[in-house]
Amino acid sequence: MVAAAESCTGGMISAALTDVPGSSAVVDRGFVTYTNEAKHEMLGVATELIDTHGAVSEEVASAMAAGALQHSRAEIAVSVTGIAGPTGGSASKPIGLVWFGLARRGGGVHTEKHIFEARSRDFVHTEAAQTALQLIFNALD
Repeated sequence: MVAAAESCTGGMISAALTDVPGSSAVVDRGFVTYTNEAKHEMLGVATELIDTHGAVSEEVASAMAAGALQHSRAEIAVSVTGIAGPTGGSASKPIGLVWFGLARRGGGVHTEKHIFEARSRDFVHTEAAQTALQLIFNALD
């Protein structure tokens, strides 16, 4: 079973997973946690973690993936948090920055940082969702 904890992708990962016939046998649930409050309330991400590192950080992506496992029946959980633009970026966190987490029940959390070319908000969303799906696929090997 798989779970997704999504911020900047807004449900695109869950939608892609459930577009496949028979997906109910492998998709447990999706969490769209766009706000910091939602990350805390739905996934148990500590507010102190968000305050210290920011919502778009390795630490929060890791906590989101771990929280999705804790709040589901999934064996694998993926998380995504990023800055899709066109505003909101900074020198240290540019538009197109996306952090991913992949948690496995009984295992640790793997994180990855990607900076996608910020051609458009849709482009960042699509690239982030595709990368998350690839992380899930790779975890199945």
